[in-house]
Amino acid sequence: MPSTENTQPPSSVSFREAFAVWMKIGFLSFGGPAGQIGLMHKMLVEERKWISNDRFLHALNYCNLLPGPEAQQLATYIGWLLHGTKGGLAAGLLFIIPGMFTILALTILYAGFHQVAAVQAFFYGLKPAVLAIVVMAVFRIAGKSLKTPYLAALAGLAFIAMFFYHTPFPVVIFASGILGYLGLSVCPHYLGVACPQWIHGDQKTAESTPGEEDELINRLLASDAKGKFAPTFMKSLKVVMIWGGVWLGPVLLLLLMLGPNHIYAKIALFFSKMATVTFGGAYAVLAYMAQEAVANYGWLQPGEMLDGLALAETTPGPLIQVVQFVGFHGAFRSPGMLNPYVAGILGALLTVWVTFAPCFLWIFLGAPYVEKLRNNKVMNGALSGITAAVVGVVLNLSVWFGLSAMFGKTEQARVMGAVVPVPDPATADWFALVLAALSFLAMKHVKLDMIPVLIGCAAIGFIWKTFI
Repeated sequence: MPSTENTQPPSSVSFREAFAVWMKIGFLSFGGPAGQIGLMHKMLVEERKWISNDRFLHALNYCNLLPGPEAQQLATYIGWLLHGTKGGLAAGLLFIIPGMFTILALTILYAGFHQVAAVQAFFYGLKPAVLAIVVMAVFRIAGKSLKTPYLAALAGLAFIAMFFYHTPFPVVIFASGILGYLGLSVCPHYLGVACPQWIHGDQKTAESTPGEEDELINRLLASDAKGKFAPTFMKSLKVVMIWGGVWLGPVLLLLLMLGPNHIYAKIALFFSKMATVTFGGAYAVLAYMAQEAVANYGWLQPGEMLDGLALAETTPGPLIQVVQFVGFHGAFRSPGMLNPYVAGILGALLTVWVTFAPCFLWIFLGAPYVEKLRNNKVMNGALSGITAAVVGVVLNLSVWFGLSAMFGKTEQARVMGAVVPVPDPATADWFALVLAALSFLAMKHVKLDMIPVLIGCAAIGFIWKTFI
């Protein structure tokens, strides 16, 4: 089916229509944050034109600063922009639920038989297709966002800092914001025509793209006469009370009823803490989580965390959903009076609850202020710098995903203080590389939609791994 990239922006979107799209995204959200962000950009920005590229990246800027899965929070943010709280809930929950049930089923299978080879064979072919989607997304986002050589340089520096020097993400964002402010706000304001054009560019071009204001969400917010998206103290207090209670209420109840030493109380406390420190996504905290789960709590055996991550990588949804693999095994191995499988399922569901409930709190509390900040002309330079850095971040995720998906082993070499990944050609998956290249060509030049490409690659991968 050909892509519908050139359709005109709709005049409105019903909640039912949006619900169907969020469900579709939830079932197709493979490939970690890079693949998921690329998928949403293609479906929401390019194909349906529900949101402009600038507003999409503005929302992504905020989500990248939050603890937790940035792609799921981005879906929640856009859902909130479209239909308020119910839209955010629908988008955020549907992003999680397909992967949650898939991982839960595979975890039960793993706990009973330690055998998921057939399932992994089915998902094998998806990685090359997701890699192709990611590469296309990087080019599209960069082309629309890096409007001056200065912004392109900031994106390049952000990539180098994160990929080669493992610079913490908050440091990259903070530095990019300062450089963006100096180059795009301070320089043209104080130096005028003396400020080089390669830094600030054509201001009209840099600040807006033709047709941007015609995107659906831009028009919805422009016509928000009642101010339902505007932040107020009382609205913020209400959000904190409701969503803080949704998150921490069950935790407090478990502590009071079962005591702090019960397995469910330990799971609730540990993963509630994790939900506030998971900056940079799942991989940023995997080592700490694995160490605590194995050495401190005894929930996992050594090496089982990698098996859980393999399940999370080959199923839809955020990679941080690997936490339910840990929560399941913790309760499965300390079931008390319950059947071990029942105890494990309850442990997994509790883990998902305390991991993702805070995500809705962060979005519903902060998004109104972030939208208000978008119109702050003084901060536009800083936000443009951060947007450029996000392009570098997505490129960093994309290269990492490509190396991990296409090569079985990658060594690290140190060159002038930089850590340079060197993939081992002997471990290259040449079939997957060819499949990724064909997927890219099919979408780029043949204009095939991503769904038939994903389905075709999944079928080809299953046949290759099972019968050849």
